[in-house]
Amino acid sequence: MKITGIIEKGTDGRYSIRSEQHFGKNYFGGFGDSVSEAKTDFLESIEDAVADALCEGLKVNAYEVSFQYDLPSFFNDFDFINASRFAQFVGINESKMRQYKSGAAYPGERTTKKILGAIHRIGAEFSSVSL
Repeated sequence: MKITGIIEKGTDGRYSIRSEQHFGKNYFGGFGDSVSEAKTDFLESIEDAVADALCEGLKVNAYEVSFQYDLPSFFNDFDFINASRFAQFVGINESKMRQYKSGAAYPGERTTKKILGAIHRIGAEFSSVSL
């Protein structure tokens, strides 16, 4: 089973993770002051849901977890990425990127695709590096 945790920054500045997947009636989610805290809470909620499902006599198959981010959450989790430098790399206005990072503005579909393409390019370049 593939579990996708959707990470979003709330209006209160906290991060939440939700998922459409569940084990029987046992759903999971996470909250925290950082994405890292929310991920820990989310993964614990999955463990709790598995335990509850097993107690209810349900069979729980192996699962893997992946995450889908909004931009403020992405920059919180990967805080070593400089938003201004990243904007230059992507070819987006630096001020606009800082707004995306803070959650003050949200990119349109075309800009989101451009940002995701840059993230994937960076990942491919990193995976081809040897030291």
